[in-house]
Amino acid sequence: MSDIRIINCHIHLFTGKHIPEDYPYWFLRPLKRMPWLIRLLAGLMCLIGQHPAAEKLDRLHRFQKESQAGSQKAILDNVRRHYPDNTRFVVLPMDLSAFGYGRPEVSLARQHDELAELTRDPDIGKAVIPFATIDPRADPQATELWRAVNQLGFKGVKIYPRLGFAPDDPRLMSHVYPKMEAHGLPLMTHCSRGGVQGRELSDHRADRFTEPQAYLSIMRAHPRLRICLAHFGGQKDWAAYVNPDQENPLADEYTRNWQVQIRRMIGSGNYPGLWTDISYTLFHFEDYVPFLRLFLMGDEPEDERLRKRVLFGSDFYMTRQEELSEKAVCFRLRNALGEEVFRQIAEENPARWLGET
Repeated sequence: MSDIRIINCHIHLFTGKHIPEDYPYWFLRPLKRMPWLIRLLAGLMCLIGQHPAAEKLDRLHRFQKESQAGSQKAILDNVRRHYPDNTRFVVLPMDLSAFGYGRPEVSLARQHDELAELTRDPDIGKAVIPFATIDPRADPQATELWRAVNQLGFKGVKIYPRLGFAPDDPRLMSHVYPKMEAHGLPLMTHCSRGGVQGRELSDHRADRFTEPQAYLSIMRAHPRLRICLAHFGGQKDWAAYVNPDQENPLADEYTRNWQVQIRRMIGSGNYPGLWTDISYTLFHFEDYVPFLRLFLMGDEPEDERLRKRVLFGSDFYMTRQEELSEKAVCFRLRNALGEEVFRQIAEENPARWLGET
């Protein structure tokens, strides 16, 4: 297995300084400034027998501790401990300046600059594949995005429509996607009902911005654009697929399941630029990996198409909220899928999606 050079296509290195202080609630500021309070609350929950609550608080503490790291390099050092030395990481920044919670302490431009500095580090620079990000409301002409690509050498683009904008926003359609397609840059986008959400955005509206079908107009206009719908539809839709005895038969995740939509769209062969990754979702390993194995190891043409379009990713450091470690999930996945399929999703497919082959 040592000859596989893993590309983790989905990690985050942004710190607490890149997140508005009032997110998600202003009254949580003390917990951000004094993480030991979370540990204290966890201890109190244990004393009164509330062990599930204590476990959740302990996971929150691990996540909060990671976000308080002094730099993006410090977080990268943490994730690299879980992988072989030759692993590379697609790093996805976040622009949280326009989703309703105020501005972060550190601007997106400075976040991009710090990430660019990592690529020049003589020891770890070769492990970093930097992507630029954009919220079209904050950067309508995509000025900062193209500075990161043209001057800093970034290799792709990340968007997060759940913050409050449609993926086919006219500003993206005019100033971003045409140039991306012309220069062969890949796009990573959030595709899960969970995650960060705009303050004034209803769940229904957020889902319409995030669902797989929201990308149909983009794929029609830019068929050579390589789009990865992250999280393979997300945990909520995987849970609905695995456990179809729903309490609410009208729940959207049952009637319009995103995991199923992505499989069908890729399997149809009608969207040659469409990809997906398994980041975060597979941290509920025992529940979902048997289904993933079945999807990826079938003999039908649609199975082969899907196998060529799934990317390995983890979503570090969001995964600090989960019980399994990066290393545990990676090794379990290799064992469950076998060497050939794991090599395909962790090495061969990512290289093709990035435009390296």
